[in-house]
Amino acid sequence: MDEGTELCVTIGQIVQRLKGTHLHSQIERQAKECLHQPDIRLESLKEDVRSFLRTSGEHTQDIYLQLPPSHPAAPPEHLKEPLAYMRKAQASWEKRVLKSLNSMSSELGVPLARRRPTLEQKELTNKWNEMGTDEPDLSRFRPVYAPKDFLEVLISLRNPNHDSSEEVSVRSHWGLIQIPLNVRDVPQLRRAYSELNMATGQLGIDDHAHVHPVVSEQDSAAAQQYSRQGCPTELRADLWALILNSTNQPQDVMHYEQLKAGVIQHDLLVDNLIYKDVKLTASNDDYYFVFEDFLYQVLLCFSRDTAVLDHFKYNSATPPKSYMEGVIPFHGFSMYVAPLCFLYNEPSKLYSVFREMYIRYFFRLHSISSSQSGIVSLCLQFERLLQTHLPQLFYHLRQIGAQPLRIAFKWMVRAFSGYLSTDQLLLLWDRILGYDSLEIVAVLAAAVFAFRSENLMEVTSLASAEAVLADLSTLKVMPLIQIFLFATAI
Repeated sequence: MDEGTELCVTIGQIVQRLKGTHLHSQIERQAKECLHQPDIRLESLKEDVRSFLRTSGEHTQDIYLQLPPSHPAAPPEHLKEPLAYMRKAQASWEKRVLKSLNSMSSELGVPLARRRPTLEQKELTNKWNEMGTDEPDLSRFRPVYAPKDFLEVLISLRNPNHDSSEEVSVRSHWGLIQIPLNVRDVPQLRRAYSELNMATGQLGIDDHAHVHPVVSEQDSAAAQQYSRQGCPTELRADLWALILNSTNQPQDVMHYEQLKAGVIQHDLLVDNLIYKDVKLTASNDDYYFVFEDFLYQVLLCFSRDTAVLDHFKYNSATPPKSYMEGVIPFHGFSMYVAPLCFLYNEPSKLYSVFREMYIRYFFRLHSISSSQSGIVSLCLQFERLLQTHLPQLFYHLRQIGAQPLRIAFKWMVRAFSGYLSTDQLLLLWDRILGYDSLEIVAVLAAAVFAFRSENLMEVTSLASAEAVLADLSTLKVMPLIQIFLFATAI
């Protein structure tokens, strides 16, 4: 590994360890301010940082001590994802998705990308704010994959070095996920999510629980801590932007405009998949259909944003990429954006916040990794929680061919977007941001099964189990999570 690559990996590790801390928010804010100073030159920035690190060893020593030890010859991909079989599975999944996209391109005779004629560019520019009025023929296009296809890949995962027959507990064989990963049990979750206990005021239960001038202080770490107990509706947009360090500076607006220009100049096959997904999901949703235009604007720009992929140099998985290096959307992808439309009505700000949410959290829900917030760990945690605390229910559903994960997977892969009412979904996402983890999604999925357990014990088929759990729009998120974590006998 050359010095430049090694430095990039080291910096990436430091940033990951610092995220969510007060120091991180201070550094990021200072860096943004420095970039606007006339004596800072981008061409010499790398050397300036290197010389600073060399001359201030004692100040940076504490940060380096926090980094996990790594072998000097370890390739970057090993540092991103330590398990070889996970890396292999993710690479195989990426190839499969790309093959599906290329096959669609060949079958339909539609190029992966083409430059729009001048007249078409003008038409798109004129209707940019009303793309929802378009009714293109999308009948030939199909989603590259749906969550159920991805679930089958996760079910087939096996650790070649692990003999499952050595497991002491027979319960480990009940679930669909058959790989050994460390996931937290209820006592550990109680300690990790202690702010959610029943003695602490929660927005979503007690809506006068706490009010704090955290936005005016512009402290990202304090905002993150504050959101663990829920964000007031009128402050949520500012708090989330603060936690994500999404400031919507002139350069952010300019970046969005550049992406918009890319959409107007080039037509991608992926654009049709985005149109189709929005039409199939958000446009048919009572909460989100009014935001159809926003969804097209944000997602079309996102498909051109190569800066998103820089993030995956340091993270544990790389989502499949299309021509022009954008992320390939799957069925339901637009539902990651839709709830944010309630908070932000300025496209560049909405885009900036969504991009940060995606590269911090959402990408983990459709890529294979051993991360504690990754979809594999969430599935395993959901099954373990259910097996441990509702073994009779789990066994009953398994016996009638209604494996719980087959029902809950679609909720988790979308972080419950499109299933909960919007006010409840935003309360859930408050906690995702507050704890910088998607773990709470698996806890809620198990809590939903616990809440409906009496009805589920009466069902005799997968179809009837799905019918019992078909409508989650009346559920209240925080009471369910609190009861499951803090009022369940262990």
